[in-house]
This record gives sequence, structure tokens and C-alpha cells, in this order.
Amino acid sequence: MKNNIYVIGSSNTDMVIKSDSIPNHGETVIGGNFYTFQGGKGANQAVAASKLGGKVTFICRVGDDSLGKNSIRQYEAQGINTEFIGVEENEHTGVALIMVDKKGENLISVSSGANSKIKIEDVSFLETKLTNEDIVLTQLEIPTNVVKYLINICSKKNVKLILNPAPFQILEDKYLKKIHTITPNITETKYLTGIEINNINSSKLAAQKLLDKGIKNVIITMGSNGVFFMSEKQMAHIKAEKVKALDTTAAGDTFNGALATAFSFDVDIIKSIKFSNAAAAISVTRLGAQDSIPKINELDKKFQNYVYS
Repeated sequence: MKNNIYVIGSSNTDMVIKSDSIPNHGETVIGGNFYTFQGGKGANQAVAASKLGGKVTFICRVGDDSLGKNSIRQYEAQGINTEFIGVEENEHTGVALIMVDKKGENLISVSSGANSKIKIEDVSFLETKLTNEDIVLTQLEIPTNVVKYLINICSKKNVKLILNPAPFQILEDKYLKKIHTITPNITETKYLTGIEINNINSSKLAAQKLLDKGIKNVIITMGSNGVFFMSEKQMAHIKAEKVKALDTTAAGDTFNGALATAFSFDVDIIKSIKFSNAAAAISVTRLGAQDSIPKINELDKKFQNYVYS
């Protein structure tokens, strides 16, 4: 059964320059091609969840400008429910400036614009609408008071909430303990725990520290080193698919959107991670954010069967 996915997060327009290297502080480098893509962590994750078979409602705010109008059209084209997207007057749609080097690694700076204007009132309808079969996916590119509100109502209604803690912001333990699943990368894990991730043992130590705070499932994404998962009853290291990376911009967002989709089909957590890993691996072989995200029929049949079996 396909359950509802509510993605609450940011909507940006990504402006991307590809060059041989990312400049050091104070350095200017000559770039190559320039591209414009739809982006934003929330939007990327919503598009990923929808492309991979999820039933998605996206909640965000865009500016009253051409970028915002185009964004909404793009989301609708992906089959996403946009009825709860707000338009903020006298504010610009969020913009991200992204530099990508020849290895596919990236550096990103974001001007939040309308993303900073999302309010609790924009999501309060969820308090009566959510059922315990729904999935909520959010990140930290929106005001933290909204994220805290979402954590509280999901905990109250026994709804699975996936928090992608990016970009990192501090959340008190009283909120962390109510989270069903957290998906930090190695940098965010260090900020959350103080533990630097350099092997499986350090991943285990960091995950245990987060479990001790009350989080039910800890999924640490480690790029080419795969994913480390730990809960009270399970532990696993899922290796990354071997691919030639072109652009890693949307890898994490693809993973999180895919995870929400798998959860919405009641797939067990290990298979959900493998499904998400496979989708993210395809995304890094392509340029851009949402354009790089695969559709469900592009995944290997065994992964398609996780959600369609």
C-alpha cells in the first residue's frame, strides 16, 4: 500500500558552475559551463520521492517572482501535490550558488529568500490531517521552530518523521529523542556527536550516541563509503554502488526522498536503505539536482520489486 508522504522544506533555483577545481579562500578560478536547475533540499527530496513512486505533498514557500512560478509548474509536472505551497510577496525565491569540480564534489552557498518565511501556520493543518501511516520528511533549510513543531506533532500522532539534519543547526535533545529516523552525513554526524567518522567503529560509536538520545533509527550517509545504519535491534553497513561520479549535488536528497518512498510502501528498513542507495548512485552520474534523480523504472528490477512487490 502506498501511504502519503509530506515533504516540508526549501525550494531554490540552483545556479551551477563546473570547473576543474573549487577555489580556495580568496582564489579566483576560471569555470567552464554554467547551468540553471530547480533545487532546494526540500524540493529535491520531494521530487525524488515522487519520481521513485511516492504519493507526495510538498509544503514550502516561494517568492512572488518568475523563479517561484516556474518552480511550482515543475513540481506539478512531477506529479507532486502543490496546494500547500505559499507565495511570499516582496521576497525572492531561494537561490543556491553551486560550484562543482571535475571529481563531482561541490561547494554550495544559499540565499534563503522565501524559505525563511515558512511559518508554523503553514503546516498546522497536518495536526488533524496526519495518520500514523503517513511519512513526514523535513530538513533544516527552513526555520527550526517549524521543524520542532513537526517533530512534536509526529511524535504525538505516532507518525514516522525522517529528519535530514542539513544544513546543520542545533536541536535540543528534547526534540531529538522524538525522531523516528535521522539521516546525517559524516560532517553533520560530527556536529551532532563530536565524533569524527573515519571507519565503521567510529560510525558505530556516533550512532550509539544518537540512539542514546532517544532517536529510533540512525542512518549515516558516507558517500563512496556507503551507509551505516543502527537501531536498538539492528546494525548494518551497506556498501555504495560503484559508479563514476559526475556531480554529487543531489545524492543526499535523492537518498532521503527514496527512503521516504520506501517507508511509504512499508518496506523494511534495510531494504529501504538499499533502495535509497541505488537511487543515489544513479543520481551522481548525472549533472544537476532534480534532473539527475532517477525514475523508479531506471532502478534495477530487484529494487523496483521492493516497493512494487
